[in-house]
Amino acid sequence: MAAQDSSPAAGAASTGPAPMTGILLAVTSIALALGTFMQVLDSTIANVSIPTIAGNLGVSTSQGTWVITSFAVANGVSVPLTGWLMGRYGVVKTFVASVLLFTLASFLCGISWNLSSLIGFRILQGLVSGPMIPGSQALLIMIFPASKRGTALAIWSMTTLVAPICGPILGGYISDNLAWPWIFLINVPIGLICAFLCWRGMATRETPTRKAPIDTTGFMLLLVWVGALQVMLDTGKDADWFNSPAIVVETLVAIVGFIAWVIWELHEKNPIVDLSLFKSRNFTLGAVALCLGYAVFFGSNLLQPLWLQTRMGYIATWAGLVAAPSGVVAVFLTPFTARLMQKVDARWIATLSMVAFALSFYMRSGFTPGVDFKALVWPMLVQGVAMSTFFISMVTISLNGVPPHQLPSASGLSNFSRITAGSFAASLTTTVWDRSESLHQTRISETMASNDPAWLAALEQMQAAGMSHAQAVGAATSQVINQAYLLATVDFFRASAWLTVLLIPVIWLTNKAMSGGGAPAAAD
Repeated sequence: MAAQDSSPAAGAASTGPAPMTGILLAVTSIALALGTFMQVLDSTIANVSIPTIAGNLGVSTSQGTWVITSFAVANGVSVPLTGWLMGRYGVVKTFVASVLLFTLASFLCGISWNLSSLIGFRILQGLVSGPMIPGSQALLIMIFPASKRGTALAIWSMTTLVAPICGPILGGYISDNLAWPWIFLINVPIGLICAFLCWRGMATRETPTRKAPIDTTGFMLLLVWVGALQVMLDTGKDADWFNSPAIVVETLVAIVGFIAWVIWELHEKNPIVDLSLFKSRNFTLGAVALCLGYAVFFGSNLLQPLWLQTRMGYIATWAGLVAAPSGVVAVFLTPFTARLMQKVDARWIATLSMVAFALSFYMRSGFTPGVDFKALVWPMLVQGVAMSTFFISMVTISLNGVPPHQLPSASGLSNFSRITAGSFAASLTTTVWDRSESLHQTRISETMASNDPAWLAALEQMQAAGMSHAQAVGAATSQVINQAYLLATVDFFRASAWLTVLLIPVIWLTNKAMSGGGAPAAAD
């Protein structure tokens, strides 16, 4: 997640109460880190649990991905409100209220009785979680002495990197050994402890507030077009896309809503999203590369555990363990990357990240039906190198040249765009995957006519092993489907590799960007 510099907290850091020391500083820092940990954890913990959730609720795995996309898009549209909330009510109140509401939403997710209720509560969870990450970062800076601000940012950055490691592992273990509601209910005690400790330690350290106007119309238009587009992407496959009147209406609402939103924001004195930032070439091209790169990354992180569990026989725990090495490598390398960024042009670091992503995807495009755990892990280690360099370099490029007074808005817009791109990518990934599988299955079936000698020999072998004719046909058909999904998976990774390579020229169209030694931007 890009470092979101909240102006209220930044100002209070120099004029507010004295920094904390001793046990109080340690306890409050841990509590703030827990807030960040919870929010980032919930963006990844459900990835490996989708097959389990879908099975228990009686829906398809593609419908189960709405659990991820609903949270992501709601979280994305809530980000632009963060600055106004902190300025109006203070950073401490906003953060603590966000944690408590997030905890309540987590509890509601845990007691959901069907998919519709779970999606509704996940939307609520995403909407109230917007201030948690920027709030925790701002408050960590505020309570640490100026000389130790680097320590505060290191705590924040490491937390946002460790959570994605724990998410798949914890989600897999809970799904396999407990019940899927506990991936949400686990937040309840953590959230209550976090809110209590933060309020107890910082209630007297509230930042100054002001009655700033809010762009209500802009925010409502944003909700309309983003929501309509997300619903269209999520339901399009099952509704046969544009053959469905509902999909056509949702598309028109999204297009008209987007145009109306852009026109409104360009003429609003206090816009919810400052679109004038796109006048900067670095910000525009950096945001494009960040969004597309993150979309591919997010889609692959969703697809791989889904494929492993539905087609390769992996349980959720082991699917999570496959993903973990990338986070471990990212945690180890990020501090070194942050130092290197102060000496090397960010475009070189961003290029390295794209090359590493492309190599990781290319390695996965070579998967075979007999791929083992070791072969699955190697590409994830390479992806860890990409993760450690991608976020910090892309944020440095996109924020290069942005005036200081626009940095909070630029950071918020960058994060909104990235998170929304990820949620759209999650919907498109499963659609493209299933459609590609259908094409491959048709081609394989065409080469296996009922009188094909190889097909007949395979059936005879299975019948000789004790299967009936119907069982043999069923087993052979299952193998065809698995093979088709494998081909669809490697196609997706091959296309992902090419797309990340094509983003490299976009990076080099930007101006040279050097890090000023600011906060490392961690992955969300």
